[in-house]
Amino acid sequence: MKLRVSINALAEQELNETAAYYESKSVGLGVTFLEEIEHAIRVVIEHPESAPLIEGAVRRKLVRKFPYGVLYSLRPGEIRILAVMNQKRRPYYWRGRE
Repeated sequence: MKLRVSINALAEQELNETAAYYESKSVGLGVTFLEEIEHAIRVVIEHPESAPLIEGAVRRKLVRKFPYGVLYSLRPGEIRILAVMNQKRRPYYWRGRE
């Protein structure tokens, strides 16, 4: 059974802001960032329990080529993305997100 993916509004904002930042640094880099995020999410969909638990029921799938992780939790029939997190900044700012 394929799980539905939903994204927290703040995680979506992080994703868009980070892509815009990378794009401002180099044309095409923002698109590459988005492609790597999409790849990470596809892996999560195919193997939802493969990423390590980092706190409680929250898992982190690292993103290739960028210092980011996709934080998510599993719900019945759903993968809920909680954050698109820079691995070098405030590690627990996402706590409390659903």
